[in-house]
Amino acid sequence: MNATDPSIHAWKPMAVRSVLCLLLGTLGWALAGRWPTVSMALFMFAFLSGGWDLTREVWIDLRLLRFDTHFLMFLVVPGSVAVGALGEAALLLFLFSASSAMESFAAGRTRREIDALLKRAPKTARLLSGESERVVAVETLKPGDVIRVTAGELAPVDLVVLRGQSACDESSLTGESEAVPKAPSDSVMGGTLNLWGVLDGRVLRPVGDSALHRILNLILEARHLKAPSQRLTDRFGTSYTVLVLSACLITFLYQWRWGGRPPFFDEGNQSSAFYRAMTLLVVLSPCALVLSVPSAILSAIASGARRGVLFRGGAAIENLAGVQVVAFDKTGTLTEGRLILERIEVLAGTEMEASEAASALARVSNHPVSRSIARWADSRGILAEIVESTETVAGQGLSGQWRGRRMFLGNREFVSHLPGLPPVPLPPPVEKASETWIAGPGLLARLVLKDALRTNSKAVVGQLRAAGLRTVMLTGDRLAPAQEMGAASGVDEVRAALKPEDKVAAIRDFQRQGKGVAMIGDGVNDAPCLVAADVGVAMGARGSDAAIEQAEVVLINDRLENFLVARELSVQSRRIIRQNIALSLGTILVMAVVSLTLSRLPLSVGVAVHEGSTVLVVLNSLRLLRVRAVGSV
Repeated sequence: MNATDPSIHAWKPMAVRSVLCLLLGTLGWALAGRWPTVSMALFMFAFLSGGWDLTREVWIDLRLLRFDTHFLMFLVVPGSVAVGALGEAALLLFLFSASSAMESFAAGRTRREIDALLKRAPKTARLLSGESERVVAVETLKPGDVIRVTAGELAPVDLVVLRGQSACDESSLTGESEAVPKAPSDSVMGGTLNLWGVLDGRVLRPVGDSALHRILNLILEARHLKAPSQRLTDRFGTSYTVLVLSACLITFLYQWRWGGRPPFFDEGNQSSAFYRAMTLLVVLSPCALVLSVPSAILSAIASGARRGVLFRGGAAIENLAGVQVVAFDKTGTLTEGRLILERIEVLAGTEMEASEAASALARVSNHPVSRSIARWADSRGILAEIVESTETVAGQGLSGQWRGRRMFLGNREFVSHLPGLPPVPLPPPVEKASETWIAGPGLLARLVLKDALRTNSKAVVGQLRAAGLRTVMLTGDRLAPAQEMGAASGVDEVRAALKPEDKVAAIRDFQRQGKGVAMIGDGVNDAPCLVAADVGVAMGARGSDAAIEQAEVVLINDRLENFLVARELSVQSRRIIRQNIALSLGTILVMAVVSLTLSRLPLSVGVAVHEGSTVLVVLNSLRLLRVRAVGSV
């Protein structure tokens, strides 16, 4: 995918061919009485213009021995010509090509969202080496390199600020219109605009793993994952085609042998058996049904991408509307995740050693607690040191080889069971604050941190409760601080001191009660819960890679209130999909009955009603591009 991808504008030549088909067909119809030869030539050119895309699709399918609904529509054209209904054939091709152009336009909206991001990606970076600065290709940057981003430049990769003050415009990635202040220890996402200051930062990951490219990959992946309804409509394509062709053959034979109609050509006011069969073929062709789901899904993906919500496929779009329980992680989800290190309580060793060891281990983790410790260390000039042989225990902590010793950073339970630690009794847990421990040979210290509730958490929870959803906090934190945050946010239930497997068990418990569950989290320890939930929602580009990989919905700007946007899009999408399916199936059933019961249903009426429903389905789906969250905060 690149900025010049011709598929983005594929709908334009399709629309031109559609309009040309209409003009030539209308002119051919108008001249049919006076100049039949000219009229016939105009109709042939109309068929060529309107049938170009249909013929190409059918040819591809036939080479793969596929016989889907497009094959049905293709058969109608020569059949209509055979019974002398040239105008009806031209009308069919015009409406088919017009609806195809609309579908291509809807798909192009999603691709444009991708290209709008991709065009902003810088190709070079200012690499700092000592006091010197040189321009290098972005692809050559490695984690740990130090680069400079001046005012008016785009950050080439994800980085953490070492020096400088500024603000960044993140609207291209997150949809957030306000500038975000940046200072030492803050992260800057690749592809965002540095507005006024000079920022020196350390590269966090290669360009291919940056926030910008992760977002691009998520959108690309989402476009190819089908919704349950779409898989259902795709499944019966070949079988339905055989069924329709069999019904048309039976109709032809019945009308000819037992209905007393002429086989191929009309006689007086009596239509031929072949004409009746062609009319039935038109009204039974489920083009609108086939387009009913993918057109809505593509529109929802494009609409969400513009608003900082990425759906990883159609299943998430349909399923989110059906959840009854919304489960939240605490740290980094309901809270800011920017814990402030209040104090270090040293039980063995020195405070400097505890600070340096905790800083070194924290830098190899993306957990909100680790990020807070790393920011605190940066603000005090504690240099980053290499940690080798790191291991992570989900929900408990991590360990690594530091200065020749095996050090451990994690919660109380993780540290209390380690062998070979200083024989010092652990103090009681702190109340209404978070704690993490740094431990190793000759060292044991507690780091006390406090967090703050996100500004809009209470409003988001309130709107979900008002919509009839149950809200639950699932956290590994202790009960006291968890209950304090739970009361402040207004959730219905708080479950604290949970390991990852306990969170999964809680989700399974709700599911056994017949309730759909959406889980919102951002850490590595949330990944199993995101998989277990009916819909996993990750807190965006700043969340852990594990959480984002397992989530089906990503809030790329880390704004919890965008979950309301995601849910509203899901609700509206499911409603529109149902409307589309009802409209397309209803049209097929009604027109089939009319075709079989009336003595003569004009083929032009069948074409207009059938293809008209296809156009309405696509137009109905495009309404999703204008969806806003009801009562969004």
